[in-house]
Amino acid sequence: MRRWLAAPAAAAILAATATVARAADDPLKICLDEDRPPLSMHHKGKPDSGFDVLLAHAIAERMGRPLKIQWFESKLDEDSSPQLEANALLSDGRCALVGGYALTTDSLVKPGMKTARLPDFAGATRDDRRRRVALGVLAPSQPYVYSPMTVVLGPKARERKIGDIGDLAGLRLAIESGSLGDAILMTFEKGRLIDNITHLVPGRDDLLGALDRGDYDATLIDLARFDAHRAAHPDTTVTASGYYYPIGANRGYVGLAADGGLIDAVDKALTGLAAEGKIAEFGKQAGLTYLPPREPAILGDVWTTIIQR
Repeated sequence: MRRWLAAPAAAAILAATATVARAADDPLKICLDEDRPPLSMHHKGKPDSGFDVLLAHAIAERMGRPLKIQWFESKLDEDSSPQLEANALLSDGRCALVGGYALTTDSLVKPGMKTARLPDFAGATRDDRRRRVALGVLAPSQPYVYSPMTVVLGPKARERKIGDIGDLAGLRLAIESGSLGDAILMTFEKGRLIDNITHLVPGRDDLLGALDRGDYDATLIDLARFDAHRAAHPDTTVTASGYYYPIGANRGYVGLAADGGLIDAVDKALTGLAAEGKIAEFGKQAGLTYLPPREPAILGDVWTTIIQR
């Protein structure tokens, strides 16, 4: 009787072992934006680089799986958004995780649309660019980096001490229309700074280039964007003020809620890497001003909070 029971037990053990082996061979697919320095860069003829690339390799290694990066290009239009693009990539099986995702309540709610178009991605066909994907529900990992807004100064204002948005009074301010920085500056103290603000068109006007030329004195942008400008222009005259706007978002991975086991495994890997100082080290290697995650892990209604301030 014992020998008869041993055979099924042995078969179950062999099957479980085979499943684990297959899982170890199954690539961990992570979607990354191909043009978001210093977080992630994928340019023809150059090696892939960036903070999120280094972190993705470390996560996959911790999980004992090979890494496969699915590169995509984010372009906003009236029918799309970063949230819908990430959801479409995940729901279409292009990847299991999207990296560098801003963790806010708005970005994690169940989408109001049932379908969305895929962003342009490496290997996309003409049909891929036309079709719509049924969307799922997103679930976040724990955060791994804090991404604040910061004031940067042009050459004529480099000595100005900035401890609050109010210290920008009297300076020539430039900001991209419709951006988070635009909302912050325009609503500050019921419009106190409005007369000093010039709006530039995102994607058409060169905000930091204009600041570098001395056309304007200051702007409010994402810290990583300033890091990227400084790396691309070592001789830049634009300087960091050292001031961070008090409302900022953490970044982490996002996957589908149905894949909770993967999110748990990623969280375990992130906890270990953070404890060993590896994540901060990756930031330094990539030229990113690394700031560890802050509470709340998931930022609430950003626009309401800004307006109420």
